[in-house]
Amino acid sequence: METAFIQTPLGIAKLEGDTNGLTSITVLDTDETLTDIIPPDLEEAAYQLKEYFEGSRTQFDLSLNPSGTDFQKSVWKALQDIPYGKTVTYLDLSKTLGDVKAIRAVASANGKNPLWIVVPCHRVIGSDGSLTGYAGGLHRKKWLLEHENPVKQQTLF
Repeated sequence: METAFIQTPLGIAKLEGDTNGLTSITVLDTDETLTDIIPPDLEEAAYQLKEYFEGSRTQFDLSLNPSGTDFQKSVWKALQDIPYGKTVTYLDLSKTLGDVKAIRAVASANGKNPLWIVVPCHRVIGSDGSLTGYAGGLHRKKWLLEHENPVKQQTLF
């Protein structure tokens, strides 16, 4: 398993993976020494995250290999289908998966997503439009949603 620490606008991100794919991306609330040389198995993920934060990437194309149950993996797969700049509710996501009664299980799987940003759990909001539950902190969820869909101010002149 390879590990790298990279700087993002939201703090240091820890990337983990191997030849089978990316297994984890976590934003840290602690200081870590940044990785000088990104391991080959993580180079593409680091590059695509850099592009995302620069605003030139709206979709990731990476080999992913997260650990989780079959149900969790089905939720994480459905999260990847949420378009950049859009949001869905937990209920919408449950409907997509074919079981509106599974809303709590869907929310739990969403909260256990090990692939921050690449599997965009930040695009899931409460039924009332509120920003709810984000392992990286609601301030980061808000930042990511604004980054993906900035409100453009119109001027009179």
